[in-house]
Amino acid sequence: MSAGSDWYGEVFEVRLGPPGHGGFCVARHEGRVLFVRHGLPGELVRALVTEDRGGSFCRADAIEILTPSPDRIPATCPVSGPGGAGCCDFTFATPDAQRALKHQVVADQLRRLAGWEPDFTVEVIPAPPGLPSGVVAHRVSPAGLTAHADGAGRLGRVAPGRIGAVATPFARGLITRPDASDGSGVAGPSGSAVPREGVPSSAAYTAGWRSRVRLVVDAHGRAGVHRYRSTEVIADLRCPQPMAGAMAGIAERRWTPGADLVVAVDGDGMRHVVELAPAEAEHVDRGGRRERGDRRSTAARRSAAHSARTERVVDGTGRAVQYVGERRWELSATGFWQPHYGAAQCYSDVVGEWADAAPGSLVWDLYCGVGVFAARLAERVGRTGAVHGVESARGAVIEGRAALRDMPWVELSAERVERWIHQQPSAVPDVVVLDPPRAGAGKDVINALSERSPRRIIHIGCDPAAFARDIGLYGAAGYEPAGLRVFDAFPGTHHVECIAVLER
Repeated sequence: MSAGSDWYGEVFEVRLGPPGHGGFCVARHEGRVLFVRHGLPGELVRALVTEDRGGSFCRADAIEILTPSPDRIPATCPVSGPGGAGCCDFTFATPDAQRALKHQVVADQLRRLAGWEPDFTVEVIPAPPGLPSGVVAHRVSPAGLTAHADGAGRLGRVAPGRIGAVATPFARGLITRPDASDGSGVAGPSGSAVPREGVPSSAAYTAGWRSRVRLVVDAHGRAGVHRYRSTEVIADLRCPQPMAGAMAGIAERRWTPGADLVVAVDGDGMRHVVELAPAEAEHVDRGGRRERGDRRSTAARRSAAHSARTERVVDGTGRAVQYVGERRWELSATGFWQPHYGAAQCYSDVVGEWADAAPGSLVWDLYCGVGVFAARLAERVGRTGAVHGVESARGAVIEGRAALRDMPWVELSAERVERWIHQQPSAVPDVVVLDPPRAGAGKDVINALSERSPRRIIHIGCDPAAFARDIGLYGAAGYEPAGLRVFDAFPGTHHVECIAVLER
């Protein structure tokens, strides 16, 4: 078959090579590249081509494993296999193998895009301190939405008080001791296992970590998830990621066709379910696919999906309570919070350690959200210092100001980051923390920031390619990376969180 032929629907026998950024392995056939999902490096598979737009590569699913990798285990997500959803990429691999794949992808992106080859491990997000030992299995009414065990919308009974992230009934299963035979170690630079206390078994590793889930509703009113690289809705909620009890009753209820659902379990163990009205000018066809008139581009669909939409609180209060350290936030259940139940505390600890901000100094928290890092930085600089946080989402800034009202030396501004930096022509911050969206900070922000010459920059990224591009931009501006932490904050998926510290 020539390279110019359309391979869609064809099946080829290929040997899988290294992982690529996006949850696939790279294979080659007749001079072209195949990005093959659901396989592991070294496996011989039969690959079904699912997308071919011409050019040098096409996409495929491994529909039959002819020679399995020793790292392969039975998949723990029944929704995301070949032809399924895009929720889970690696639940058929041991925890060690998952982290080794992510290590290879991050290292490759940093080498190619930033010219940096650091030693690092892909770390497990630790369970927050103070995890209650008295949690019990939740009890939910048959309706699953209104009459809960304690009558207050909570997921059953939880231990008194709160913890650094969430107090929920799944806690015991999440912190089981590792079995040396199941690959539940921490991946080293070469993907080797380093046994660690508190790492769950292979099955538990990908389960119960996600505290916030966004679902879509098909034409029949059934909640589900999108098929991979499609707007088609799969009405199957068996993905293991959500916390125990989070999905109770959701599948049994009929929702508004075309709506989105946000399910959030907060730091007090309360579940919030909010239905977002269908985006304007959108309708759902009989196959559950969303269409939007002439708005055919992905960017247009995403923009409409994240525009202001009418919210209907179905369960809970719609106001999620979250904790980091000793501080309490109350924010909209549909607003941004780290999905992994332990991530906010983990990243805050890293930022607090690496900032090393002296009392009385000026620090910036860019893309600050509700000010989790701003709070940690404010503790460092004290009342004689100043913390400026900048966030474009006005609602998050309002919620952050309420949470930090006892820290008058913290100022949060609702503004675009690049615009705000240019409005500070004479400011010289000592430390700057950036946690930009998935696309990264980009050249304009990094160049403007570099002109202010902060002593230290802490940069956070959830996309390895965007993160590596930003690190390369810092290098061009005279900053050198001095440290890297990488966290497996999204077990079972190809996603990873990277944190770097840079200095001149």
